[in-house]
Amino acid sequence: MESFKINKNLEAVCEWKKTRVAFKHVATLLRDGREVIDVKINYLNRTWERYTYESVLYKLMEKSKPLLSGDEIVKFKTAIVNGGERDMADLKAVAMVAAFGSVIQAGNQKAANDWKARILKAGLGSSGLSMPEDWDTLDEATKEARLNGALTQLSK
Repeated sequence: MESFKINKNLEAVCEWKKTRVAFKHVATLLRDGREVIDVKINYLNRTWERYTYESVLYKLMEKSKPLLSGDEIVKFKTAIVNGGERDMADLKAVAMVAAFGSVIQAGNQKAANDWKARILKAGLGSSGLSMPEDWDTLDEATKEARLNGALTQLSK
């Protein structure tokens, strides 16, 4: 279960549930800790989202619009686009620790790349990071360019 803080009164809580043939994401909007509305999306295989629960959060926002003020809708949209305010600070911290790999492993590109990949996997988890199937066959310069690109995106 993950929660996405919208403002001090509003929070969206999302969870994954198994179904008979696949899985679903359920999102519930809470105002001052009380359930206001909930939505679900069923999946057969996997989702194509930038982060887990993105689609169900958009659906929850659309269904909740009649119950929210204009400011709350804007903050809800911002929380969805940013992947939740809580997540952004966490992502920047992961990027900072991973970037230390270049400093700690100075002069050893393979060790620096291994450090960065290990920290990204640990910090983002299996739902947030998937390495390409050919990752182990890439040369170290390509790995470094891709890892640094990911760190740049996380640092924004």
